[in-house]
Amino acid sequence: MALDPLLLEILACPEDKGPLLYFADEDSLYNPRLHRRYAIRDDIPIMLIDEAETVDDAEHGRLLAKAEAEGITPTFDPGKSPSGGAPA
Repeated sequence: MALDPLLLEILACPEDKGPLLYFADEDSLYNPRLHRRYAIRDDIPIMLIDEAETVDDAEHGRLLAKAEAEGITPTFDPGKSPSGGAPA
């Protein structure tokens, strides 16, 4: 089951607070800045730094290529507030 789009709009990496790439078919969220992948188990994102997986350069490249090929965009635009207005 896919994550709720409203939840995705507010999900951020717990370390750098930036947006993530959501790979629904892999049950994961990926932070390309830190090469860190967060698992989704039983439809619950596990947003714990200690449980995240650091991926190697080959996997990082695969994930970025997949995101581009499938049109996967970051969970939110860091320049906009969640309501769509200007950031506070």
